[in-house]
Amino acid sequence: MTDQDIRQAISEELERIAPDIDFGAVDPTSDLREELDIDSMDFLNFITALHQRLGIDIPELDYPKLTTLDGAAAYVAKTLGESAA
Repeated sequence: MTDQDIRQAISEELERIAPDIDFGAVDPTSDLREELDIDSMDFLNFITALHQRLGIDIPELDYPKLTTLDGAAAYVAKTLGESAA
């Protein structure tokens, strides 16, 4: 899965949670909860959606690594890379 594929999957799952957001305007280094004005339950739904869609385990201790678009993409890429090895 390429970085573009990963970012597309992340964006699609976030769009399900915050459908009115222009993702082209979202700063990839800013906290998603603040940028998208989502609460902790929405963020948990995002984590769960990534787990289900991509088949990756995301332990609760790793949730802070997924708070930005760049962080989420890097985490998913690393996790997918490790599971493929």
